[in-house]
Amino acid sequence: MNDQQQRLTKTHVGLGRPPFECVALVLQGGGALGAYQGGVYQALEEAAIEPDWVAGISIGAINAALIAGNPPEKRIERLRAFWEGVTAPNGLDLIDTMQNFWRGDVARSFFNQLKATGAVVQGAPGFFEPRVPPPYFQPAGTIEATSYYDTSALRGTLEALVDFDYLNSNADKMRLSVGAVNVRSGNFVYFDTKDRTIKPEHVMASGALPPGFPAVEVDGELYWDGGLISNTPLQWVTTGAEERHDTLAFQVDLWSSRGEAPADLAEVVMRQKEIQYSSRTRYNTDTFKHLQTVRRTLAEALDKVPAEWLDNDEGRLLKSFADRKVYSVVHLIYRSKNYEKQSKDYEFSALSMQDHWQAGYNDTVRSLRHREALQRPTDRTGVAVFDLGVGARD
Repeated sequence: MNDQQQRLTKTHVGLGRPPFECVALVLQGGGALGAYQGGVYQALEEAAIEPDWVAGISIGAINAALIAGNPPEKRIERLRAFWEGVTAPNGLDLIDTMQNFWRGDVARSFFNQLKATGAVVQGAPGFFEPRVPPPYFQPAGTIEATSYYDTSALRGTLEALVDFDYLNSNADKMRLSVGAVNVRSGNFVYFDTKDRTIKPEHVMASGALPPGFPAVEVDGELYWDGGLISNTPLQWVTTGAEERHDTLAFQVDLWSSRGEAPADLAEVVMRQKEIQYSSRTRYNTDTFKHLQTVRRTLAEALDKVPAEWLDNDEGRLLKSFADRKVYSVVHLIYRSKNYEKQSKDYEFSALSMQDHWQAGYNDTVRSLRHREALQRPTDRTGVAVFDLGVGARD
């Protein structure tokens, strides 16, 4: 831990349980950028803020399983083990060494591109590797013919680092939800410990982004990465479940919807990814805030209606929609560095992993300094949204 991290830690350690029925950790997909979420969780753990519900998509699903699938004292260790494993040198040791000595944005961008090329050619240890022979030479109709990479190694990594017995038996204390898309129907689904036993294939399905990764079979159906439809599981946490709770949600986004107009084709690709995978975060939170205002207003209106008028199907429907719950959403959004290009989501270098982890840690510490973000909203909407990670002083 460096001096800055030690200084930041002293300001937020031991904050304890916020006054909400549910504390949720919502993890977006974003490949190699997912180390940012590890730093977020570390800061939350140091503040003694333990989620009751972890929901993730793609790399967010893997991080979520690592958190929910281990006892508290092992979570950081297992997160670090995963990220150090997939970013371990894989024949490009010289590049890793040179990165430590040749600094500056231009040099860093150059080395990042080399490492990303290495991931394309060689894969990431314990995660994915190129198919040999390539899919074009595989028999049509086989799973090998449908993706450029083989993710078999990921199953072994998950089985080694996630205690699935613990994950499922502990679901009443920490719920897990991972999102995926049914290949045949195109329907978005959540695999959730509330109603099923979660296994490695459920987590792998959530991260099976085509055409790079193959679809994963679950109960006779094939599934792809949930990010194809929605890369942010906030809606499931706030409105998709059958029960609603006063909720504090830490929404950890790996793609920022805001950015500059691109200057070349490489920047076009990067900006396209940012817009696509940010999943209209602000639009969704604004829409939810409006919806919750209507629900709270309806609840107040129904209080003025005689009970016998509501003792029918129409009345029961209105009462089921009415809601006085409160929600606070704390956005933690990774902001790209100047040297990061369109390959940032598959640039699996140890140096970038450390940078992403540290950024998640620092953004969370800065946000936790604002105690109002951890308090129950008191305005009419019942919803408060915060984005406090950037702009605050150390």
